[in-house]
Amino acid sequence: METKDQLEFRFEVARKAIHLSSLSIAIIYYHISRESALLLLVPLFSGFFLVDMLKNYSSRISAWYHQTFGSILREHELPGDKKHLNGATFVALAALLLVLFFPKLIAVAAFSMVAVSDTVAGLVGKSFGKHRFGHKSLEGSAGFFVSALIIIMIIPGLHPVIGLVMAITATLTEAFLVRIGRFRVDDNLSIPLVSASAGMLSALLFMPEQLRLLSICP
Repeated sequence: METKDQLEFRFEVARKAIHLSSLSIAIIYYHISRESALLLLVPLFSGFFLVDMLKNYSSRISAWYHQTFGSILREHELPGDKKHLNGATFVALAALLLVLFFPKLIAVAAFSMVAVSDTVAGLVGKSFGKHRFGHKSLEGSAGFFVSALIIIMIIPGLHPVIGLVMAITATLTEAFLVRIGRFRVDDNLSIPLVSASAGMLSALLFMPEQLRLLSICP
């Protein structure tokens, strides 16, 4: 019989495998135009958002939703008194906002970090996290940062300084930006938007010539 920790880790792996699959959004966007990406992302986000809203107000849809996906939902995503959006909706929203407001390479890097590095941080933290702070661990944060560095080295054309700023910012956001006052911050949204904003700001301040290049991909 599996222990509670084994069950939790198995569900975490399943959840992270689904999360990792969202990397396909960044890969596809790298190879298509902004307009084509929006044609895909607008209905994708609308669909997730609609289901989320319906499950908040329809008991039948809520029962189906939680029966189908309950094993991989976080505690705050389970049925309760508070209306909420789930992680998949925030992932789609993050992708949509990145495409709308940021140069392509910054958007691709930021979304790749939330898809890959957040997955690595979760699995490393669950498996090897010994030095904990809050709900995070130094080992998980180290896994996030190392994988983020690999991502910025892989993306062609991304300036290494801009990439490093994004990797550091994303790691700190994942580790520390958990709540703003009484409100829980969903890292599927905070990690890509904060890191993309930091990358954009560093380019504007120190290398404005990079902004045009950051928007050019094959």
